[in-house]
Amino acid sequence: MTSSPETLLQSFVLLRLGERRFALPASQVAELVAPSRIFRFPHKSSALEGVILRRGRMIAVCDIAEQLTGKKLDTRRFNLLATRKYGQQLDWIAIPVSGECELITVDMMPASANDSPHVDGWLSHGGEVIEVLRLSALTPGPADTLLPEPLHNFAEARS
Repeated sequence: MTSSPETLLQSFVLLRLGERRFALPASQVAELVAPSRIFRFPHKSSALEGVILRRGRMIAVCDIAEQLTGKKLDTRRFNLLATRKYGQQLDWIAIPVSGECELITVDMMPASANDSPHVDGWLSHGGEVIEVLRLSALTPGPADTLLPEPLHNFAEARS
């Protein structure tokens, strides 16, 4: 398969949210982990469910399924840990997923001006057209996920 100037051969992780599949660039995905206890606390964003503790790090949990499919996830099989970029800052996020994930290498068609802000591009795989997600457009930014001062100090003390 040759790549046209409008496409770019890359590796992607396909994730399932309810009945639909979406993709993230594999370079953004750190790991897939079993759901763990979510610590909830007062915060500024309704998109943020809370945080999980993973490898000495507090990671924000955001269920993006409702924004993308119109329904919250009924079943959470895994949390997909990914990175997102806001300006120069790299931040971790945990995304609940409802099924297995798959690693593929395909050509990505870039998003057009008519696509939603959360669409980074499009993939064709297994007879499906799959959205490549732009996490920074779907999840709250660092200012929205700021931890209350006592929790922020707790996270720094554990590091």
